[in-house]
Amino acid sequence: MKDFKYLAAFSIPIMGFLGLILKGYWVWATPIFSFVCIPVLELIFPVDTDNLQSDEAESLLKRKVFDWLLYLNLPLVYGITIYGLYVVSSTTLHAYEFVGLIISVGIVLGVNGINVAHELGHRQTTNERFLGKALLLPSFYMHFYIEHNFGHHLHAATPEDPATARYNQSVYSFWFTSTIRQYFSAWKIQNKLLKNNNQSFFSVKNDMFWYVIFQATYLTIVALFFGTTAFIFALFAGNVGFILLETVNYIEHYGLLRLHTKSGRYERVKKIHSWNSNHVIGRIVLYELTRHSDHHFKSSKKYQILDCHFESPQMPYGYPTSMVLAMIPPLWFRIMNKRVPRDMID
Repeated sequence: MKDFKYLAAFSIPIMGFLGLILKGYWVWATPIFSFVCIPVLELIFPVDTDNLQSDEAESLLKRKVFDWLLYLNLPLVYGITIYGLYVVSSTTLHAYEFVGLIISVGIVLGVNGINVAHELGHRQTTNERFLGKALLLPSFYMHFYIEHNFGHHLHAATPEDPATARYNQSVYSFWFTSTIRQYFSAWKIQNKLLKNNNQSFFSVKNDMFWYVIFQATYLTIVALFFGTTAFIFALFAGNVGFILLETVNYIEHYGLLRLHTKSGRYERVKKIHSWNSNHVIGRIVLYELTRHSDHHFKSSKKYQILDCHFESPQMPYGYPTSMVLAMIPPLWFRIMNKRVPRDMID
């Protein structure tokens, strides 16, 4: 039964579906569940720092159920998104219901869309990477695949990385700097990849062009088939999705910086350059994203076998709780600043 513990990750789209069906105050079930109930559960359940033995890890890697649990997110995310578009275009909603549904569907896009896309984007097969990119589309963040894989994993915990939050930077400031810098960084990386393969900027191999086309087509289809209200809904829900991603980015490397070596280059990415959390509920709901140091140590390592490294900086709370704390900068700084290693503060 342990193999199916990650079914708990579907609790968020279930809450989103209930909100769409029941409406009324149920439209707020998803944010309340995600950022009130889950943090409370994280405080109740004990922290689990156990790691798998090598034979156990090998066994888990052979079980395709872990892959199918990821694939199932594709129809769930698109199903809830399309149903949400139908509801807002065919139902007279109060303003609080409309806003609540935007946030609810946006959370689904962020957790079960972008987060799963992140995992699949590191896979070696073309089909899995395609699924990952498809999950990024409703959040208008398809460029994340390029910037994250070819930029962030190279520059993490350095000032050159848009997705690394500086010491004493608020999450609200980070949303702007990270979002803008990552987008332009993705274009820069794409251009470099094209040049390395002797391709021109206007080549059909320019994935960034395709991402723009796909995302614009998505919004056009929404406007034509569902109308203006649904267009607004899709636009804002997508924004909620990528803002959640950026909030996770914020807490993953906050204040952590790689030092320079004698040669002037940055030291290699180590297990001390990512914040980790072993709080069980957050680990399960986010497909082990919270064991982030091991992910940076070997990015192709599948989520079900990620390890805890005790030398990694540990968060006092789980990722969902930490995201809430980040929204209150004075409280976040008070809790986290004293945990940032002194030699990393620039």
